[in-house]
Order: sequence, then structure tokens, then C-alpha cells
Amino acid sequence: MVYSLEKDYIWFPDPALADEDGLLAVGGDLSPERLLLAYSHGIFPWFSEETPILWYSPHDRFVLFPEKVKVSASMKQVLRRKQFHVTTDQNFEEVITACAEMNRPGQPGTWITADMIDAYIRLHRMGYAHSLEVWEKGQLVGGLYGIIINGVFCGESMFSKVSNASKFALITLCRNAGFRMIDCQMHTPHLESMGAEYIERDRYLEILSQTT
Repeated sequence: MVYSLEKDYIWFPDPALADEDGLLAVGGDLSPERLLLAYSHGIFPWFSEETPILWYSPHDRFVLFPEKVKVSASMKQVLRRKQFHVTTDQNFEEVITACAEMNRPGQPGTWITADMIDAYIRLHRMGYAHSLEVWEKGQLVGGLYGIIINGVFCGESMFSKVSNASKFALITLCRNAGFRMIDCQMHTPHLESMGAEYIERDRYLEILSQTT
């Protein structure tokens, strides 16, 4: 069953009630309070300009445990060459805009709508949304952003303007940030090749609720 949410009442149904595709609810808004409540219960928004706000909680979660990240031989060479420089939270707005503008084969458009951009910029200014920026010769060439909830990085999107830049960002996140888990949300062969895997929702929520 898909639940209908109202703008003036912030709540979510039990994530276990999501339909087969993971769709749990429709409507509501993108207020910081609603977004933070969603992420803290393993729910995230994913929609387009042509649809209302859709909230998902997949039965199987696609995640990456930082200690299991796979680094190919070619990426090890890139890391050794120190081709890139990484910063944190230096250009959040530019990163999320670049992610929205990224051409993704097989997708007709972006789920990072103008309203989504505004909402996550608000969360960034509140200290919940964060970005990694990848630089080459002083130019922003890649990056990623997401929400940090209780030691879990809920990844939203990444972009790359040159080969290996987004991989470099993800490897840096895994090696240096100390997260228990990175929520990848949607399966991609690219993330699977780097060690991402499916786990059941119950295990995901157990990890999300851990306090240490």
C-alpha cells in the first residue's frame, strides 16, 4: 500500500509497508524536518519534475561497507600518483548542481530537481548534508554528496568530469571518514564493482540505529 502524506503533518508509515518496488508514500514536502525523519528511518525521496514527491524504502538495500571497498589496480596507480586533491564541504552547491546536470546513459532526465537542490542546500547549511570535492589542477572535476545520519553516509549522487574522479571521491570517503556504512540507494554496476552489496532492510535499519 502506498500512503498519502500531507504537507502540514510530518510522519511516515512503517518502512516495512512499502510496496514491491520500495515505494512507501507520496506527497508531503521537502522540509528539513521531514527529510531528516525520513533518512533516520531508512526512507529517501526519489522523483522527477513530472511526479509528486515519492518516498522509497527498498526491501533490499544496496550499500557499501567502507572496509570492503574494492580498489582496482588502475585506481591504485591513480591514488599513488596523487592526481587529485579532495576537499570536504568547500563547494556543496557546485557539487549538487553538477550532479543534477550530469548526463546519465539510460535515464531521460534527473531526479535532482530544483526543489531538491534547494532542500539539500538547506540541509547543508544546517550541518546535515555534506560534499566531497575532487580537484585537478585547480578545477572541480568530480565529487559526491549525501546526508550523514548516526554514523551512516546516505549517498545521494556523484559526478565525474574526468576519468576516475568520482571513484577517487568514493574511495576517499571509505578510507578516511569513519562511517559504518554507505547507503548507495540504487544499484549500479559501477558501485557493485567497487564492493557494494545488497542487505535486507532489517539489517540496514539495525546498523542505522546503532549508537556506537
